[in-house]
Amino acid sequence: MLARESLRTILTTMDNIEIAGECENGFEAVKSVQELSPDLVFLDIQMPKLDGFDVLELLGDETPAIIFVTAFDEYALKAFEAQAIDYLLKPVKPERLIKAVDRVRRGLKEEVKGEMDRLVLDHKEQNLPLSRILIRDGANVSIIRTNDIVYIEACDDYVKFHTEDKYYMKSERMGNLEKRLDPRTFCRIHRSFFININYLTKIEPYSKESRIAKLRNGKTLPVSRKGYSRLMELL
Repeated sequence: MLARESLRTILTTMDNIEIAGECENGFEAVKSVQELSPDLVFLDIQMPKLDGFDVLELLGDETPAIIFVTAFDEYALKAFEAQAIDYLLKPVKPERLIKAVDRVRRGLKEEVKGEMDRLVLDHKEQNLPLSRILIRDGANVSIIRTNDIVYIEACDDYVKFHTEDKYYMKSERMGNLEKRLDPRTFCRIHRSFFININYLTKIEPYSKESRIAKLRNGKTLPVSRKGYSRLMELL
């Protein structure tokens, strides 16, 4: 709150700056960016539930120019400097804020877009395996714990994350998920399915050369030969 007030106070003294909105958390940030379409967002990194990197992931191609506001330590800041991403340290100093805004005004957003994507990817890779999945549907955001996922199903360019009572869809590729899910918990039993082995009840023959996996919620899924081998190694 104090950091936002300080930032607002400085911004109101600057020419050609209009404050379109303020947000208290990452959920509000995602919704506000979609509704207000701002040219520039000052984004904190450390926020509850959704941090700054989560917000960027959910916004995707709708991400506007970003200036990070952070209290990160020196080691973490090296990542920002290496990727040419602009950031402000708390407490924000007026001269540093002016310099950052001028940089955006010079039209350098596209120059750092690819670097920002790499920064987000680096952050993801440092937090593997996945413990949760972020799903955005318009302005609504859902957070699914991977432990609550019963199975995952490929649907063209999307995947369905099935929990015990509903499913969620996200634009994602099965190959990417395979690299990021916990291999001790999730097994790719078929090119179109992952299962959470904690929900597996039994494996049964289906035909001479095929099998099916029965899950705790009553669902049955096909198991390929390769998928059966993976299951046997895991179990």
